[in-house]
Amino acid sequence: MVWQLSSLPESPSIPHQNRLSCWREKLVENLPKTKKITQQIITAIGVGLLFSWLNVPVGWLLGPMLVGIAYAISLGCRQPLPSSFKLIGQVVVGLVTATRFSPETISVATTYALPLLLCVFLTGSLSLFNGYLLSRWAGIDRTTSLLGFIPGASSSIVVMSEEMGADALAVALLQYIRLLLVVLIIPSAATLLVPATPDTSVTATVATTSNVTTLPMAWNLLILVGCGIVGFWAGKRFRLPSPGFFGPFLVGLAAFWGLPDKMQMPQPVFAGALLLIGLSIGVQFDWQTARKLFKAVLIEIGLVIGLILMCLGIGYGFHLITDVDMSTAILGFTPGGIEAMVATVMQLGGDTGLVLAMQLTRMLGIIMIAPWLVAFLVKRAKPSDDRK
Repeated sequence: MVWQLSSLPESPSIPHQNRLSCWREKLVENLPKTKKITQQIITAIGVGLLFSWLNVPVGWLLGPMLVGIAYAISLGCRQPLPSSFKLIGQVVVGLVTATRFSPETISVATTYALPLLLCVFLTGSLSLFNGYLLSRWAGIDRTTSLLGFIPGASSSIVVMSEEMGADALAVALLQYIRLLLVVLIIPSAATLLVPATPDTSVTATVATTSNVTTLPMAWNLLILVGCGIVGFWAGKRFRLPSPGFFGPFLVGLAAFWGLPDKMQMPQPVFAGALLLIGLSIGVQFDWQTARKLFKAVLIEIGLVIGLILMCLGIGYGFHLITDVDMSTAILGFTPGGIEAMVATVMQLGGDTGLVLAMQLTRMLGIIMIAPWLVAFLVKRAKPSDDRK
């Protein structure tokens, strides 16, 4: 009888109890990590709100990145977050970038197609040359320095930098300093060079927002989610550089241009994506990187000021070739800072629509070409380095 009782099959509830016990153990084991990540996110939200209130450029990226750096310093080592955090941020930023472009933007830009493309080429070439100089003078790897100097689309470049083999923290810092200097210097310089004519600024039109309706938010979000999922799958399937960004960007661009209504990403969602990216970058901080970056920052300040002066010269040349007014030409070829440039041209009475079209055309070209161009330049540079 005893043998019979001991040989009876276990109760079905026992495996269930074992699974439940295992799940509880994992939960307890991961509780400190979950608590730490929650604290980081809450702190990052607070700093992001502060930076946004202070109107700091890309504050929702920079603030959380500084929070991540502070956590890494306080604990004495890198504190990587789950990879899904950065992936979600990449997908959202890719979709947001796609929503900024419209066929109307391209049609306005084609009016001055040849001189516009020539000036965009010159601006991009000078920026990449500055990146090359930074890598030689500051000892930063070539991919990081080139991506750090790409003009415009800073959040997009930061998102794709790590998957291209660059130091994402260094790229974010270099991009932020470039953007900060552009926003500080160019509006003041343009105001000094071009007298304001505010009565004409009211008539300036933005081509990308004319007669366009928006979808109801529920449909808007559903389409964005669908484009994000399909885009990430396509990016992995076709082995695109930074598939989390480029896949959703290209799929979103095709879908949004085919829809009669304008797509928009809710601002809190975009801010949350920048927060995840900034925090993910910041927690990977280490002092060895910081020592390299200090020298690089000092060199970059000088290089960016030189780049700004050259871009002002390119804008003046565009003004002479096309007879576009001076303020529009100068502000259309700045190396970044779209929002600040649009606000400045409205104050100066230039053509707001043309400035926006010029800036967005440059940004679209950079996003589409820069990753492959940087990879090509780095690959070409390696054999010559090996021969040395």
